[in-house]
This record gives sequence, C-alpha cells and structure tokens, in this order.
Amino acid sequence: MLKTMQKHGITLAIFAAVLTGLTALVNQLTKTTIDEQAAKQQKALFDQVIPSDFYDNNLQESCFVVQAPELGKGNHRVFIARKGDKATGAVMEATAPDGYSGAIQLLVGTDFSGTVLGTRVTEHHETPGLGDKIEVRLSDWILHFAGKIIHGEDDTAFAVKKDGGEFDQFTGATITPRAVVNAVKRAGLYAETLPSQLNQLQACEE
Repeated sequence: MLKTMQKHGITLAIFAAVLTGLTALVNQLTKTTIDEQAAKQQKALFDQVIPSDFYDNNLQESCFVVQAPELGKGNHRVFIARKGDKATGAVMEATAPDGYSGAIQLLVGTDFSGTVLGTRVTEHHETPGLGDKIEVRLSDWILHFAGKIIHGEDDTAFAVKKDGGEFDQFTGATITPRAVVNAVKRAGLYAETLPSQLNQLQACEE
C-alpha cells in the first residue's frame, strides 16, 4: 500500500513539474508576442501624434517618467523626439481629469515652442453618442489639434467656442471637449519647459 502511494506521489510530482515547465514556457512565448504587439500598437499611435520626419531616434526607447501637474496627477510618461543630437519635441501621456464621466487619458505630441503636432484619446468613459466624439473612429474633431499653436497660458483662442475659443464643442456636450482642449493646452505649455530639464529626467524602467 505504502509503495503504491509513493509511486503515485512520484508520478504526480513528475506530472506537476512537467506541467509547470510547460506553463512557464507558454507564458514566456506568449509574453514575447504580447510585448511585440504592444510595441507595434504604441508605435502606430505615436505615428498619429507626431510626424515620422520630425525625429530619427527610437521614440519608444526615449522614455522618461515625470510628475507634472500640467499632465495630471501621478506619474506620466514622456517620450522625447530627437533629430540627430537635437531634441525636437515630445509625445506626452496626459490626463484630463474633468471629463463628463471621469478622467480622459490622452496622448499629446508637440514641439517645444507651443505647436501641437497631434492628439489622440487613449481611454475615456464619456457618454456614447455625445462625448465619445473625441474618438477618431467616430469623429474628426480630435484631428483639428494638429498644427494649432498655443500662444501662452493666456491664449483665449485655445478653448472651445463657448468659452470664446476656436474649437467646436459637441451638440449637447461641452464638458468633454472643454476638458480635452484644456488638457492639451496644459500639456503643450509643459512641453515648452522640457528642454531646460532634459538632463534631469528619470528614464522609464525596462
């Protein structure tokens, strides 16, 4: 009886070890594939907010972590674009905390002199059919940021039309576009301060 139990115990142990090894192997192979796909998706998103001829470095590897109130609470990643040895602009993760249904996550590309190169919403919970028009798949509204220049903190034109600015609001939904416009403006103004602090930025962890 004891020998039988020992035999079954050894068999189970071997089976568990093999299964654990296979699981680890599958996880490793899957992780590599997932990481590759995530990198491709990130690169595709970067291409939407900053022109490819604006930089020649590996933007994804030029990643820094910052804590800047202009970008929202907590840590945000900033990717510095370079052409040769010269920093030309940045792609920044930013948060609009005052969306109608909560925080709106953005990706904002700008140069260092107030010009917005592109903006995309990466996450939101706005009302379908109203606030969700900030998504490029539903409306071209978000595309109108490209090429806009922020003329300082007191630039009243960089606002929705209801506030005296140049950006359209949505019918029945002003809070959402206002939140996005203001967040992009804050991010653009923050980008103007980046050149003076490039040597002090903390690199992203691998």
